[in-house]
Amino acid sequence: MICWVFPAKGTWMTIKEYSFDLPEHLIAQTPVDRRGTDRLLVLDKQTGTIIDEQMTNFSSYIEKGSVLVINNSKVRKARVYAVSETGSRVEFLFLDENIDHSWNVMVTKTKKQHVGKHYTFSDAQGSYVRTGCIIKANDDGTRTIRFDQILDEMFFTKLGHVPLPPYIKRDDSFADENRYQTVYAQKEGSVAAPTAGLHFTDEILASVREKDCTIVAVTLHVGPGTFLPVRTENLEDHHMHYESYEISQESARIINEAKAQGRKIVATGTTSVRTLESAFNTETGLLEHGQGRTNLFIRPPYAFKIVDQLLTNFHTPESTLLVLVSTFAGKELIDKAYRHAVSESYRFFSYGDAMFIC
Repeated sequence: MICWVFPAKGTWMTIKEYSFDLPEHLIAQTPVDRRGTDRLLVLDKQTGTIIDEQMTNFSSYIEKGSVLVINNSKVRKARVYAVSETGSRVEFLFLDENIDHSWNVMVTKTKKQHVGKHYTFSDAQGSYVRTGCIIKANDDGTRTIRFDQILDEMFFTKLGHVPLPPYIKRDDSFADENRYQTVYAQKEGSVAAPTAGLHFTDEILASVREKDCTIVAVTLHVGPGTFLPVRTENLEDHHMHYESYEISQESARIINEAKAQGRKIVATGTTSVRTLESAFNTETGLLEHGQGRTNLFIRPPYAFKIVDQLLTNFHTPESTLLVLVSTFAGKELIDKAYRHAVSESYRFFSYGDAMFIC
């Protein structure tokens, strides 16, 4: 049974107002057998109309001449296991590299992982070995670890596991190396997939282009915040983790021209939304190109500057992602769509079905 919380009329500012109960069997543990065959819930935010569709028909709902924005970040095999100096098996999630080549990590049994503790990272044969030592305990609960030599991508290729989110209750498999990655992933750096993009195939993207739509890429390396629930009661007290993004000069030009001409900007996923909205210059009224870092938390009464339409997944309760889509479409409308999705047995979360808010 699903239970929805409806607050009093007014501003939606406490996280409990974004809570719902979801039957466990609707949490997708694996992707559909064939990429691109997911279900698609089409939500018209002007009329409130809901249509049950298939992802293969996505292009039918995009206006001619629109710009589809995708996030081309690639998921790193960032979950790595080590043995501590006391013989314990410890799980690390590698977040980002510092200037001095140390790494910021999330680690299990955090309180036991203190400064000065050493770890051995090795393959099963012992032919590839790296050792590291925690040099700093950070205020946000993460640790900083320094290695005996500079790590390269070979470390993650040889020792890493696909960092599936915690609500997927199984070990990662070889299939996840392909399916937990978009078909257009290019720039390594995410610890979670930009999951709305997992629904696209080359054929679906081709059908978008056939409607005289342009597809442009931006990059936002997804951080651990995508896994984390909001732990503060009031939304304004929650602080997002910083994530790095990049927008090319050509992508910014295409998007700015489309906005000036009144054409729709369609964001693929909340990561694309946060990238575009973070890079908007309020003084010039234009999207700026370049690199940056953002901790933008989109919540009411945020007014969207760039994004007109959004392809997204169904998100976890009490998450910043659910707050974002509720801000975009309206809280009551998202409640309605989620109730419909549950009643019609849509699949939820990273490997679940899609929703197009248009």
